[in-house]
Amino acid sequence: MIFSMKRNEFVMPVVKWVGGKRQLLEQLKLLLPNRIAVYCEPFVGGGAMLFALQKQNVWVNDINAELINLYKVIQDDVEKLIDILREHKNDADYFYKIRNLDRDKKKYQTLSNAQRAARIVYLNKTCYNGLFRVNNAGEFNSPFGRYKNPNIVNAPILRAVSEYFRNANISFSTSDYADVLQKITNHTFVYLDPPYDPASDTSNFTGYAKGGFDRNEQIRLRECCDDLNRRGVKFMLSNSATNFIKNQYSKYNITIVKAKRAINSNASKRGIIDEIIVRNYDR
Repeated sequence: MIFSMKRNEFVMPVVKWVGGKRQLLEQLKLLLPNRIAVYCEPFVGGGAMLFALQKQNVWVNDINAELINLYKVIQDDVEKLIDILREHKNDADYFYKIRNLDRDKKKYQTLSNAQRAARIVYLNKTCYNGLFRVNNAGEFNSPFGRYKNPNIVNAPILRAVSEYFRNANISFSTSDYADVLQKITNHTFVYLDPPYDPASDTSNFTGYAKGGFDRNEQIRLRECCDDLNRRGVKFMLSNSATNFIKNQYSKYNITIVKAKRAINSNASKRGIIDEIIVRNYDR
């Protein structure tokens, strides 16, 4: 039986993720339904919304298996994760040694779940701009960040997230988002934060998992949202406010918000941009 949990302010993202929603949380919360019985995130990423809400009945999904492994390890063996993280060093040669572990598939498979989870946290904290990025082979390829004192071991946050995961009724999966959406019931609220439609030719980023997320995927996702709407499932979706996305969701409630983009290969093109929030319900 799930008991009512008091919200813990230390429950927050443990990794930096492209398109993270921490800066938009207050605006997004105003657009949520008044009641959420079951919460689902098919593209959980860094989980800013998940950790802000701390709902008790949750389905967390992401196609990135390393990310979901990290969350499971935090739930089941957080102290082991913390111990391994304390062994990692903020050194360029060491960074590339750890980064290149996934180049040898057979050797990589010998790592424990906790070692793989610690590797992801370590690389995320020490790589350039905290950018989780993989190549077409699914290998982590962000360069060393050269930070003076990165916070590799944030034990209070990891322990707080672990407590939340252990006390909530939470399911983890690494399925295709369409499979997740097909299985949920109309008692579930879905927050969709997919890889964004590029706002410009230079802002394209879909490298959080091999395979990418092109406009055919954006259309497939919109078709899934249409199906949710037909089934009476409430959803909210975030994306770039491109004409393409606005046309895709033109029949739904649309809110435009301002967001700061911190990741772009060209520093001059980082800044305030429009994002679209789509809903199939009124509050």
